[in-house]
This record gives sequence, C-alpha cells and structure tokens, in this order.
Amino acid sequence: MRIGDYTLYSIETSEFGLDGGAMFGIIPKPLWEKQAQPDPMNRISMVTRSLLLVSSNRKILIDTGNGNKWSDKYQKIYNIDLTRYNIVSSLNKYGFMPDDITDVFCTHLHFDHAGGNTRINGERIEPTFPNATYWVSQENWNLANHPTQKDQGSFLEWDWRVIAENNMLNIVVGDEPFLPGIDLYFTHGHTKGLMHPLLQDDRTTLFYGADLIPMAAHIPVPWIMAYDIHPALTAQEKEDLLSLMVKEDWILFFEHDPHFQACTIELDGKHYCMKDPIVVSE
Repeated sequence: MRIGDYTLYSIETSEFGLDGGAMFGIIPKPLWEKQAQPDPMNRISMVTRSLLLVSSNRKILIDTGNGNKWSDKYQKIYNIDLTRYNIVSSLNKYGFMPDDITDVFCTHLHFDHAGGNTRINGERIEPTFPNATYWVSQENWNLANHPTQKDQGSFLEWDWRVIAENNMLNIVVGDEPFLPGIDLYFTHGHTKGLMHPLLQDDRTTLFYGADLIPMAAHIPVPWIMAYDIHPALTAQEKEDLLSLMVKEDWILFFEHDPHFQACTIELDGKHYCMKDPIVVSE
C-alpha cells in the first residue's frame, strides 16, 4: 500500500496473550469469547504489529512491540513467542535492517508497544535502532516516568532510559506535525497522551489505532479494555473517531489483532463494525 510519499509495510513483531477479561472490561465472557477464544489461563491470542513507512529519505517505524528482554517468568505469563515473528525477521522480509530505521514513532510507552525500542547485547541494554530518532508525547513521557499504581506495571524504564541517555529521544509537545506527511491525533482514555499517526493523501486516509481500538473485536464502542485509565473517555473518543471513519471511509490499522491488519468501518443500525478487511502488505 502507498499513501502520499510513503510505502507501507505491516511489521509483525511477536505473538503474545493477555487476559481476556482485562482486554474486554465489562463485556461478559460469553460474549467476548465468541470473538477471541481464551486458552486455559484465560489469555486471548494477540500479536504486536508495527507499521513501517518508507519514503525516499526516511524509514519510520511506528511502535516496536514486546521486544526480547523478558525473563522466562514473564515470557510465560504473557505467552510471548518470537518464533514466528520478531522485529528483525519482519524487517528483513522486506529488505530492511534495524540500522536503516531513521525514526521510531512511539504511540505510547507501554511495554507491548515500546519493548522493542531497546535490546540486550551481552550484559548491556542498547537501542535496537542505533541511527533513529525516537519520538514520544510529553504527556506520555511524564506518565511513564511517574506512573500511578494502576499502570506502573505497564511502563518499564529499560525500554527508554538508554535512549534518553544517548540523546536519541525527542519529546513531542502539542499536535503540530513533526514528521513529513504524518498528522497527529491524540487520545487520552487508554493512557495520557496516546499519539496516533494519521496518514492521508487525496485518495486514502489511514488511522493507526494503537490501544484505542487494538483488535477488530474492539470496534463496538462499549468493548473497552480494563487497562484503560479513563474508560468513559475512551468510549467517547471511539464514538467520535468511528463516526468520522464511516463518513470519510478511513482505514483503521490494528496493532494487536492476530487475523486482520486493517479494515474499513461501517455503521450497522446502531453498531459500528468491520466493513472490509484491508491488507497493508503481504
């Protein structure tokens, strides 16, 4: 797929699982398990999916997934599996290497979105993308470094500390575009300062859903994660965005859906749902 100056590639970086009850909040299990079958530990199958944007002079990676810094204990808890997908092999599939990445766009700093920012080399933690500038919003940066008790387990300092120490981190203040051809859209229900890239040209608009709408099963407005810090705000943000997606025929890109890379949206009576699945790249 091409939008404006960019060729787009879907970059799957891991398979993993999170508790289905946490992923669907107030939705009863007899309903959500029809959309996402849980394993014996009540975890649903998910992926971490990044988006690579390639132009003549930039290679921008949006989010970096879980990474590979996990101990056996936590790898088992989250069922993290890098056998089928990992960030290096998925980049290599399209002829790219970590050294080629010029920019890493961090939607937010939760571990399943920023874990691949860094990697372990021997006994050292180092940037995975040594030639990149890493971008994160001011609000999310502040929260990540001073988390509440509710979300402190989602932020792991080793995903960004060495980046900041190496002066590779740029903090985004406000919603002024900072990368060419990419507009910004902020939401605050899932976490403060979640920064969504919005790509558009005169034919196509693509919205990177991140954790506002992580999977196709989360398209209905009330289907909201228990992880969200302000669920009511998430619902309003989804309502506003979904109505715009229907009206203007946007593409919604999924970061965690194991089956669908992206889709368009339609309104079926009073309910939003998938219209057509979209393949960004094979």
